[in-house]
Amino acid sequence: MPDCDYVPLMFQAQVGGRSQIQRLIPSQREKQQAYDWAKQWQKACDTRKVPSFESHVQTREYQFTWRMVTNSGQDAGVIRPVIGDRGWAYFPGSSMKGAFLRACKRHCPADEVRYFCGGKGKDGELHPGVLRFHGGYPKDTEWLDDSLVDVVHPQEEWQTKNQGNHSAFIQISLYQPTFVFGISSTEDLTEDQWKLVWETWQAALEQGIGSRVSAGYGQIATHTGNKLVGFGLSGQGATSKLINGDGEFRANLFKAALRGHTRRLFNGITDEETADRITKLLWGGIGKRDAAIVGMLGISFSAPQLELDEWVGQNPNNRVPVYETGDATLDILLMRADLTSEQKDELKQFTIRLMKFAMLLGGFGKSWRRAYHPRFLPDYKRQMIGCHWEFTKRSYPLYIPFNEELTAITKFLDSFYERGKEFSWLQNLNPPKNLTPGIREAWHQDNVQVWGRIAEDEEDCLAIHWLHRPYKQGLSIKQSELTGKMSQIGRLWHRMYPRFRKTQNSEGKTIWKRTKQYAELLTVFPNVTGDTQEQEKVENFLKFLEQETDFKQLW
Repeated sequence: MPDCDYVPLMFQAQVGGRSQIQRLIPSQREKQQAYDWAKQWQKACDTRKVPSFESHVQTREYQFTWRMVTNSGQDAGVIRPVIGDRGWAYFPGSSMKGAFLRACKRHCPADEVRYFCGGKGKDGELHPGVLRFHGGYPKDTEWLDDSLVDVVHPQEEWQTKNQGNHSAFIQISLYQPTFVFGISSTEDLTEDQWKLVWETWQAALEQGIGSRVSAGYGQIATHTGNKLVGFGLSGQGATSKLINGDGEFRANLFKAALRGHTRRLFNGITDEETADRITKLLWGGIGKRDAAIVGMLGISFSAPQLELDEWVGQNPNNRVPVYETGDATLDILLMRADLTSEQKDELKQFTIRLMKFAMLLGGFGKSWRRAYHPRFLPDYKRQMIGCHWEFTKRSYPLYIPFNEELTAITKFLDSFYERGKEFSWLQNLNPPKNLTPGIREAWHQDNVQVWGRIAEDEEDCLAIHWLHRPYKQGLSIKQSELTGKMSQIGRLWHRMYPRFRKTQNSEGKTIWKRTKQYAELLTVFPNVTGDTQEQEKVENFLKFLEQETDFKQLW
């Protein structure tokens, strides 16, 4: 038996002293063993010829908007990619048939399902289908680079509770690959039949293929059959970093944010166990005995105009990758086909309210609790802080058109909470117990306050200064439990929400007009426990807001 030093890492057990690619050592960036694993794969892969299909196989190519995970099972927490001909990444024909069959049952008559995929005939006997699924390969060699090393960083418990683990883990995935898929038939099919076959495969792809599809992996740009609702968005902010420090806009940030707000809402309505169950029912997760729960909702994000740049602080060595998405599309996908039209409509309305809530009070991605400093405090160069998101033109009607008193925002927040209590899936669970005390960001009026004012323009942003200097002589919230600090989530959100006016033209058509003004909003979770000095800081700050500023408590 050869020395294990000469055995590629992908063939070594995930144990100490062998291959432990799932372990992330923050201080070692490019020295992670996962990069050695990927380089060994790249070196061994035969790139002299792209895998191709035989002449009788029909093919189509599709590009994935973000990452794709091909799954051949897990080894000690690592999802192993499927490797096919001459070392190329591969999506197996068996997985392709499974995805096709699920889509075929939804879109084709029963006799065509049996004809294409096989099944019991009228005689009661099993008959094979005529289609043969040959799987898929990347179109070219662009997938073979350092982007194979991906990172998973679950933060839900850390973000929404007082305690929680937020360790990062490594996985292997392909970045924006273009795959060529092959299908053949044992019988001659007509042109219309082949058209139906590829339309069905398109529908299968729209559900996402591979692993982690509800978080944006394995998604193509178009979604027709399973799109619940779509949003036009544009955003800017600090982008995530891969293990080696390279910046990458990661589409799973939308699911993380919407899932987090779902949990915040229901933590303010019901007990913690019930809130956990309904969050997993909607967005998926791990249930009892480590059983996977397939959620009802998923996401797909497409940003053809996405640009990555670099922000440089006052220290030239302080360089942070930043993004501007341009006009982008976020689709919320329906991941289950067994829902009634009434249930789908309720989910759609819930998702729209959830999205309006997320856009009203925060943003998406890194530092989402803060307004985008390069835009609202451009002279601040110490750190890159915040993000800024807006609806694009086709989603302008989702803006809340508020008056000078901001009463429309109060009305929306009231409705958001009350409609959450009426959510039918919540009623279908076991009768909820009393609220669980001590959950930091539970959305309940005893636990949260929302303050707002009209800001005349981008420069009229007051609260952003209070994060970095005393808001009043002798009083400061900088690096307090309220504003947070390194390794500690704060209890304050700051958002500059654009003001739109809704008018009608001479033809009676609704026109949405952008103004220079913003609603400057502060969301505060004031119940600091166990530290009288920190609680006093919160109370002094709230008294300051009420008595010495033009902020008004809206909720």
